[in-house]
Amino acid sequence: MRGEDRVRIADHVWEPGDRLPSCAQIGQECGVGENVVRRAQELLISHGVLEGRAGSGTYVAEPRQRVRVVRSSTREQPAESPFRTDMRAVGRQGDWESRTDAKVPAPADIAARLGISEGEPCVRTTYEYLADGKPVQLSTSWEPYDLTAGTLVVLPEGGPHAGIGVVNRMAAIGVTISHAVEQPEPRTATAEEASLLGIQKAGLVTHIRRTYYSDQGRPVETADIVVPVAHCEIVYEIPINR
Repeated sequence: MRGEDRVRIADHVWEPGDRLPSCAQIGQECGVGENVVRRAQELLISHGVLEGRAGSGTYVAEPRQRVRVVRSSTREQPAESPFRTDMRAVGRQGDWESRTDAKVPAPADIAARLGISEGEPCVRTTYEYLADGKPVQLSTSWEPYDLTAGTLVVLPEGGPHAGIGVVNRMAAIGVTISHAVEQPEPRTATAEEASLLGIQKAGLVTHIRRTYYSDQGRPVETADIVVPVAHCEIVYEIPINR
């Protein structure tokens, strides 16, 4: 199906980066049902020929180099996103798409990580991070609602402090974050993660469970970060205080 990085379907040829028509349109032209087209696209995505982009469609995949993702305490810069800082350091344009839901009941595992009771309301934000427009990382963030309720930072991606990172947002309401704990583990991607990241089904990812703590010892945010091994390499930078 792949020759010189192009994709041919019926009489059409698409180049890398081109957006494919809808499943309905392709099915009509090829005389097959939408489900057949959808399964074919899923197979091509699993082989890296196509890539799915949430809310945008299916595209012909372009050859990609792995992006270096640095995990470091020096990532936090005043009034700027740590992700954008990371991407700029490797010559990439960093951006993201997000969705926030307020007052979501905390599942048992999230409640344990935040030191709250199961079912307590949280602010949940899901992210799809992009490097030069390509998905390189997913994240689901949880914050205790009672911590930020009634403040200008209750919505991580809304208001005057939108998009500047957890450390800077919390500082805006007088909460000082002293440290973070990260637990990275390898696993395979779920079907949804593979589709969003444009990787093979069950492709390898690094799942990072990160929790930020205030200087009072309270967990103020926890997140599940998913990084595809095929697209990214993770580097930990460890500062040494003398």
